[in-house]
Amino acid sequence: MTGKKVLIPLGAVIGLVLLAVLFFQVAGLHYFVLIILPYICGAIFFAGLIYRVIRWAQSPVPFHIPTVCGQEKSLPWIKQDKLGSPSNWLQVTGRMLMEIFLFRSLFRNSKVEHAPEARLVYGGNRWLWLGGLAFHVSLFIILFRHLRFFTEPVFAPVLWMSDLDGLLQLAIPTLFITDIIILIALIYLFTRRVVFAQVRFISLPSDYLALFLIMGVAISGVLMRSVFKVDLTYVKELAMSIIRFDPVVSGAIGLPFFIHIILACTLIAYFPFSKMMHAAGILFSPTRNLLNNSRMKRHINPWNHPVRVHTYAEYEDEFRNQMKKVGLPVETDETGSK
Repeated sequence: MTGKKVLIPLGAVIGLVLLAVLFFQVAGLHYFVLIILPYICGAIFFAGLIYRVIRWAQSPVPFHIPTVCGQEKSLPWIKQDKLGSPSNWLQVTGRMLMEIFLFRSLFRNSKVEHAPEARLVYGGNRWLWLGGLAFHVSLFIILFRHLRFFTEPVFAPVLWMSDLDGLLQLAIPTLFITDIIILIALIYLFTRRVVFAQVRFISLPSDYLALFLIMGVAISGVLMRSVFKVDLTYVKELAMSIIRFDPVVSGAIGLPFFIHIILACTLIAYFPFSKMMHAAGILFSPTRNLLNNSRMKRHINPWNHPVRVHTYAEYEDEFRNQMKKVGLPVETDETGSK
């Protein structure tokens, strides 16, 4: 079963690579791959993203379920954990920022172990936290660097980031530090899913598909820069023409770029329908964005609606005579007196 979970997504990504090779051989398909496909996948991405966000925003929260990782606000002399158990929106904002940028909960509260004397000890998975953080930070920097293909003149912060990322000058042309880090992080995240039985059991083919797609995009991007020497001037001209909605294929763009753009477009179109949407979904997670104030304020279930109930007084009015006949006590008589 595990083999199928891995091999089917891997085969799908390999199939996309072979499809790119096939499309490259047909000159009439170049315009479709380089122009039409990015527009289609971009439209799917934005439509899917907007749809998912609207659905999440409209979803009711029937239960007050903030994740509590510390002492809630209580008596004045008891110290509150303001981030672990926020009681106002400022604290919730701090908690969300720590979660989004530093993966705080993954660092602190992802593992439970039995300590001596049968105590439960809660801790974090430091390697998973480090691998996840390295992957996300590297991905952000890589995407930020790609802005140089879509802006003219290039923003100064993009140039600074590129210079800083290529500071080590490991190769000619420059091999960026984040290219190495993201590949190592992806290999770790994949290995973790395969090696650890608990993670392997809950992993779905879609999880591996997302990993393989990101791996394919990252590897093809590194190969384009370091091995196949794709002409980046043509790539930028193409990207700028797409952004201006005046698409033009201005030069000979080779097979490596074909593979890269097909994998990237597939990843973009797949993003809104995968678990990768946690990037936006975390903002709508009730376990993270709710106040832990259930002792101070009553939480009303939004699914509750007015219900016509049959009160005991109405029940007694309806069956008073029958109750008296069988000897059951009644609270009031026909006149309403006790």
